[in-house]
Amino acid sequence: MNTDGLNALYARVTAPAAPAVPLARRERRRGGEGFPTVPAGGLEWSPMEVAAALFEAGADNELGGRVPTTDDLYRVLRASVAVLGPAGLAQVVATFAVFELGEFRETDTCRTFAYRLALSFWYAGARSRPMTAGEAAVALYLSDAYRHHQVDAVTARRAPLLVSRAIRQGAALLPTPTLMRLGEAMGREFAAPASPGEVVTAGRDWLYRQALPDYHRRRFCFALLWADVCQPSPLIVRLDGAGYALGATPPAGPDGTWLRPVRVGW
Repeated sequence: MNTDGLNALYARVTAPAAPAVPLARRERRRGGEGFPTVPAGGLEWSPMEVAAALFEAGADNELGGRVPTTDDLYRVLRASVAVLGPAGLAQVVATFAVFELGEFRETDTCRTFAYRLALSFWYAGARSRPMTAGEAAVALYLSDAYRHHQVDAVTARRAPLLVSRAIRQGAALLPTPTLMRLGEAMGREFAAPASPGEVVTAGRDWLYRQALPDYHRRRFCFALLWADVCQPSPLIVRLDGAGYALGATPPAGPDGTWLRPVRVGW
């Protein structure tokens, strides 16, 4: 489908509310910082401190071994900070920082949890999250790079920045709520069930079928971006005053990869 056809389809979707203050001016990172701090208990905590607090609380056991939402993690963090206090947390950090990446599964998990919370508090007056595999795949499908056959499996491995630029370029072609809608439909079509009893249904959204008509291209884009977490992708931002926007592309997580979940997890 050409750009005019896509624009005609998107015109039938409610336009997003524009942020009153540009997102670039809402970033909570200070100069020279790779990540913003996370507010909890009236103070601001670095990702290392957040990871240590979650580790001390036994976050992976506290959450029953399931994949937590970001709100779940924030609840555990606030409870842990309230119990430890600044002095207690400083002692925990001194111990936690000794553990190297890959040494223990529990510490690695808490570092990833802290990364998720840092992404969530990337902007003032908003919450943010990584793109899902479906959303990133929709953006790649719609990008000029894929449309001109510049992206295949080999290119994706050798030139991740090309794929990353294609994701952002494709995502910018449509309103963020529409990207989320199409990404959710793609996830329904290709993602495995979250639990043994869950039934996965193919995406039947009319806009999804019209905007992304090529099944083989849809499947390729989803499979690529679900499996390859070394491809950077921008954040999805939920503004406190209502509406959604496309955010910045954050640095990689502690293991050198980007989070790309199958399902939305605010």
